[in-house]
Amino acid sequence: MKRALLIVNPYSTQVTGRRISEVARVLGERTVLTTQFTQGPGHATDLAAEASAADIDAIVVFSGDGTYNEALNGADGATPIGFLPGGGTSVFPRALGLPRDPVAAARAVAVAVEENRTRRISLGAVNGRRFSFAAGLGFDAEAVRRLDALGRDPGGARPGDAAFIRMVTKMLLERRARWEPSLEIEGVGRAAFVLVANCDPYSYAGSLPLRVTPDARFEDGLDFAAPKRVRARDVPWLVTAIVRGSRDDLRVLRGHDLDRIVVHCDRPMPLQSDGEDLGDVEHAVFEARRDAIAVLV
Repeated sequence: MKRALLIVNPYSTQVTGRRISEVARVLGERTVLTTQFTQGPGHATDLAAEASAADIDAIVVFSGDGTYNEALNGADGATPIGFLPGGGTSVFPRALGLPRDPVAAARAVAVAVEENRTRRISLGAVNGRRFSFAAGLGFDAEAVRRLDALGRDPGGARPGDAAFIRMVTKMLLERRARWEPSLEIEGVGRAAFVLVANCDPYSYAGSLPLRVTPDARFEDGLDFAAPKRVRARDVPWLVTAIVRGSRDDLRVLRGHDLDRIVVHCDRPMPLQSDGEDLGDVEHAVFEARRDAIAVLV
């Protein structure tokens, strides 16, 4: 039997003692399993790096998107890695087509380990840090930061989709739904903010996929969508475009299957990667890391 390491973030929204036991049982039926719990920010990066350097056949991460991101920044790309949905949204495994139930996802990943079934995909990187599904400069990064400021509940869970929608609504009201051009995308033009994706959908609002870049694929380079400016009257078409996956609107700058996207900001702007706040930046370089990892699906 193959050896696998299960990395668990016990503070992720949907991770409970019962689910950890069930996931470990399912994985242990087909692998020799070791389980390790993250102890704080950055720990998953260290655990994934240590596992990649050791005699481990597979890494499995049971957490939310932030811990997936950490693990991807420690993995060597050669050791197959699987992702089980344990966060409030868990965009990455859902976009890979895994079940939303973590035990069902663990069963699929366990079979993939046993059968050597992997999918080679690209990753993104922004200012050198890898991301799995999306990164953003401006609007969505500001929303992420505001959501983080709400803190976590006593069990360690982040606020959910309802809180995020309230936060975005509050931003719209405070700004009167106006975002002026505030950054320059090299070789493309000026925009209000930029959303960069490694796949479709960009994210989810509950069960609803947000199709910001409908042509993005895990096997390709990066896509981006960048509204030139936003006024209050533009909000309905923006929402409709995101839900329907619209491609053709002259009010939005777009790029598809790119290796590099360079952005210069008029002033420091918030940057997010896989839903994690990376602070304010004046410049951002988004790069495609093609054929970067083998995922278990």
